[in-house]
Amino acid sequence: EGLRFVEQELQNITVSDLHGKEGQFHYNISQVKVMDLQLAFSDLHFQPQQHLVFNINNASISLRFRRQLLYWFFYDIGSINASADGVHIHTVLQLAKDEAGRLKISNITCNASIARMHAGFSGTLRKVYEFLSTFIVTGMRFLVSQQICPSLEHASLVLLNSVLDTVPVRNYVDEHIGIDYSLLRDPAVSTDTLDLDFKGMFFPRARENQELENHAVEPVIKETERMVYVAFSEYFFDSAMHSYFQAGVLAIELQGEKVPKDLEVLLRATFFGTIFMLSPAVDAPLRLVLQVSAPPRCVIKPSGTSVSVSAFLNISLVPPGRPAVQLSSMAMETKLSAKVFLQGKALRVQFRIYSKQSALESLALFSLQAPLKTLLQLTIMPIINERTKKGVQIPLPEGMDFTKEVVTNHAGFLTVGADLHFSKGLREVIEKYRLAPTAPAYPSSRPTEPTVDPHQ
Repeated sequence: EGLRFVEQELQNITVSDLHGKEGQFHYNISQVKVMDLQLAFSDLHFQPQQHLVFNINNASISLRFRRQLLYWFFYDIGSINASADGVHIHTVLQLAKDEAGRLKISNITCNASIARMHAGFSGTLRKVYEFLSTFIVTGMRFLVSQQICPSLEHASLVLLNSVLDTVPVRNYVDEHIGIDYSLLRDPAVSTDTLDLDFKGMFFPRARENQELENHAVEPVIKETERMVYVAFSEYFFDSAMHSYFQAGVLAIELQGEKVPKDLEVLLRATFFGTIFMLSPAVDAPLRLVLQVSAPPRCVIKPSGTSVSVSAFLNISLVPPGRPAVQLSSMAMETKLSAKVFLQGKALRVQFRIYSKQSALESLALFSLQAPLKTLLQLTIMPIINERTKKGVQIPLPEGMDFTKEVVTNHAGFLTVGADLHFSKGLREVIEKYRLAPTAPAYPSSRPTEPTVDPHQ
């Protein structure tokens, strides 16, 4: 894709007119146009510590330009076909983190040379052209070589950086939380890898400047089978759950017909004495409120990913037109297994009940153990999985997608390996964003609210 982009840029180079006088010979060369490029030998490689090197060797460029010649009383116009051979281009791009935390091309060094240039002349004054061809061709070779590096510098520092501007840095996930994807430091380049250290921290939208201290294991990526690997530590998931907890949305309420009938019958039987004493509220609807009591914690092991959750389950009667009557408040401990997978550019998580241990703190309510687990599995889990269905975007430039994804668990972190596919060419993305302002690194104070189910 990079070679294709370079070809497009070189085809659009503009060469200044060449004009002058040699004795009675007046000439003007104009409307220089690149007709064809042959970039047969190209090489793209990493160069420690922060560089990307792009070499083109022994390329050829076919040109056509307009000639105007005045020799004594003879005036001749027409076109000339020329070719530049032995074109060598050596470009080194320096990669760095900008102030917003984006990956950017911060500097470029470029050297270009043309070994040989030939021009084919025809027409009435062909012999005169051939006589002066060395002078004209030398001038044209200088002008063409002088335009290659400025073209590539503009392509890198302006056009390619506009593609990098499409990488999300600090985005809202939903109406409750956002995520910070800013780079923590400049990229580290070895001979065969480019390593980017993203912050990967969620934050509650009500407290956007809040920082959560990272105690998680530092991911170490050793796989090499795929083109790119993204590692997610336990900190990534813990910060998401911590942010949701602080936003006060880790609660689910079920009332009336939403309470499974079998569970309702069992609850009424369990609390029969209390309900009977509340007559005439015996037929009042039941309400169950499951409220997480502390930020859930994620544990990633090679065997799988789990989330430990502490919560309170409040059971109440809600007589119409009267205050609710609490029947019980019980502490619950449960462990969820989390299946992490990639769908498109979105990292998604699906949960299910994992632990076979007692979910209730009180042994006096042990009879509710099985039905409450059924409630969690059949009623609560689908609600949670629906909320997490959208997932969170992985920071890739627009037009670049993952293919052949594979998720691997390690001790304290997991990796998503994938190959890269360009669904849009660099040129298409550049044209889309050329006139658009650079996307802000931080969301505005009044962002467009996403469409979300109010019951969530």
